[in-house]
Amino acid sequence: MRGIISPKLSDFIVQVNIAAEEAKASGVKPTPNLVRGNLDKLAVFIGQGPDLAYVTDELFNTPTHNIPARVYSPAPDEALPVVMHYHGGGHMCGSIELYDAISRKIAKAGHCIVIAVEYRLAPEYPYPAGINDCQYVLENYENVLKNINFNQQLMIAGDSAGGAICTTLASDNLHHSTIKIDKQILIYPSVDYTMTSASVDENGTGFLLETSKIHWYFDNYFRKNESKKDSSPLYMPMNKSMPKTIIFTAGCDPLRDEGIHYGEALIQLGVEVEQHSFEGMIHAYMLLDSLVATECEETYQLIGEFIKK
Repeated sequence: MRGIISPKLSDFIVQVNIAAEEAKASGVKPTPNLVRGNLDKLAVFIGQGPDLAYVTDELFNTPTHNIPARVYSPAPDEALPVVMHYHGGGHMCGSIELYDAISRKIAKAGHCIVIAVEYRLAPEYPYPAGINDCQYVLENYENVLKNINFNQQLMIAGDSAGGAICTTLASDNLHHSTIKIDKQILIYPSVDYTMTSASVDENGTGFLLETSKIHWYFDNYFRKNESKKDSSPLYMPMNKSMPKTIIFTAGCDPLRDEGIHYGEALIQLGVEVEQHSFEGMIHAYMLLDSLVATECEETYQLIGEFIKK
């Protein structure tokens, strides 16, 4: 069933669709720089995050390159849980700077440490470069926590492509000898690169994220004819040892159904799952805080409660 947009987003969506039609009529073709710039324009809606006691930029030094990260803590002297935060953006866009307010709000809501990761992006660094970066950080995250206190509870969080990274890591590390992911926080996650869920067609036009753009993202991400099904977290190995999971979906999102299906698959295995649906919202609603403040506030509240459980 096609979603029904919230009146809070009606004017925004009208303007987005007008701009999209004008660009199409003018023959404008998407490029990585153009799409990155368009996503960065949403910063005006995100607003400012709360002040925190500790915020610092760090680097993870791999044998071949550095991975920037930003560490947040509301109480650096307290032994707090650690949340790895992987931003969204179709594996091509987004940054820790754009998501700074979101990282801050997660840290405050969950009274936790957040490590935001600047993983490499396609098409310059296609699949699986970004996942490899996030895995490296997962294995070495304590290296950037030497100046603050923390405990051994480890969580991962991400929206959209960041959710794809989370769910991939959750599967990949099921049998890791030293890594135990306790919880995962998934916000309108991308978990099925085959794009076969009904909502891809039902919500695939007119709601900001369109099916044609998703195809373009994935074509830039997968550059070596990888199997999109085998790369999809929805079809990766899972068992009852998967992390406790909270999933947020949006009623007008083409990715809505795959997020629901992922949660259902975990539940069937006996994993503890919370599912929350915001029916009038679109994909990326967390980047539109000033337009849908109540929904964003509720999302952060639920995230905070989940972290603290």
